[in-house]
Parts: sequence; C-alpha cells; structure tokens
Amino acid sequence: MSLFIRKTRLLAHLLRGACIVALRFPRASADQRHAMNRAWSLKMLELCGLKLVVHNDTARLDSGALVVSNHISWIDIYVINAWRPTPFVSKAEIRNWPLIGWFAQSLDTVFVEREKRSDAKRIMHELADRLTRGELMCVFPEGTTTDGLALKPFHANMFQAAVSAGRPVQPLCILYEDSRGRQSVAPAYIDDVSLKQSLDAMLKAGPLTAHIYVGHAIEAGDDRRKLAARAQEAVGQALEVMRGEGAASRQAVAQAT
Repeated sequence: MSLFIRKTRLLAHLLRGACIVALRFPRASADQRHAMNRAWSLKMLELCGLKLVVHNDTARLDSGALVVSNHISWIDIYVINAWRPTPFVSKAEIRNWPLIGWFAQSLDTVFVEREKRSDAKRIMHELADRLTRGELMCVFPEGTTTDGLALKPFHANMFQAAVSAGRPVQPLCILYEDSRGRQSVAPAYIDDVSLKQSLDAMLKAGPLTAHIYVGHAIEAGDDRRKLAARAQEAVGQALEVMRGEGAASRQAVAQAT
C-alpha cells in the first residue's frame, strides 16, 4: 500500500475520532469514553503499522496513581491510550497542533508552559488534586523525547504531586521493535525532525511492535527526588529486561501476562 493511501486512511481516522469526541463523548459515561478512546487508539496504531504488546499487566493500577513513562515519540500517547486511556501532562505547544491539539484538550490533557517557572507550581497542585480524587495522570519526566536507547534524568518536579497526594507512582517503559526483533528508533521524534518526517519514517519502517512494560507501584514517600530516582531506576531496569529478552522471549512474556 502506498504512503499516500496510508496517510489518507490516517486522516480519515483522525476525522472519525473528531466526530466521536464531538458527538458521542458528551453523552457517554467515563467508562464508555475510555472504551472508545482505547478502541480508537488501537486502530491508530494499526494504521501506523504498529502492534501493541503489554508485559506485566497484572501490576496495573486503575485509579489514583501518577503514571510515568520514558518518552520517544508523539505516538507514545496513543500507545499508552491503547493500553489504558490516561490523561496526560503535555507541553502547551501541542494545544496548537491541528486536530491532535484539539483531541488532547478534549481528553483532559493538562498543558504546561515550560518556559514559565511559575506554571510548574500550578500544574503540581492540579495533578495532586486529581490524584487525590482517585484519577490517573501520566507524565513524561524526562521532559523531552529521546531515541529510546537510553533514559535522560527524570525531573523531580512533577513527582511532588504524588508526594502531596500520598498516591503511588506507576512506572511504564516503552520500547519499539522492528520485524527482526531489534529495537527500532524509527518512531523517535527528536532533534529537528518534523511531525511529517517522523510519521514517514515510522510508516516506511513498519511493521513495528510497541512494547509496554508495566512496572510495580512505588509508594510516594515524602521526598520527590528519591521518588523520581526510584521511578527512573524501575523504568531503566524494564528497558534492559525487554532489550535483553529478544523478540521471542518478549512475546512469550507478554502472552503469559
């Protein structure tokens, strides 16, 4: 199938998603919205040439937790929503992206203006309030995207929300794999790569598998820096486990969970 046809199908899917959010979400319950979000995200991955494999899903928390993940690409958001829909903290610029920004705003995304230091305090309080109410929130504590081969240091600021609310942190690790079972950097949205270039690279590299490793909950404690360090260690260990297992082992582990 040509790149043009695949992109046309993706655009049609985005427009279908816009109709769902505009027409069906207002009348739907929270569970129904989550089900629609997950189904739409799974289809989004399929159209992008991605299959989802989840590891250790028995560790999943479904309420009142700060979910933290390594960050490789814009597609990470749909990978996580295909696993379990979760509102995100995102950079404010995404709010201005055509369609995707509107989607993000409609799905309870919290936008942070990173150039304003005062905005971090506002975000922390909003996250703490949501966690206290039993909601889930997802943040990317590296603060930027990487090629996925190694982690950048986790910033501790957002972890204060979990400490203040007394709610656990759930670490996630994302790894992309090509058809030969090797870790792929094709989805990486880094440096000066544009959204179009990132999408083209991913479509040309397919088929790919998106792996999510669900880490065990970490109690918040009272020190956000120690909490950030523990979460980074958990994500790093999951990355090494998945990278070292190889394709066949990863698939066997996923099927067993």
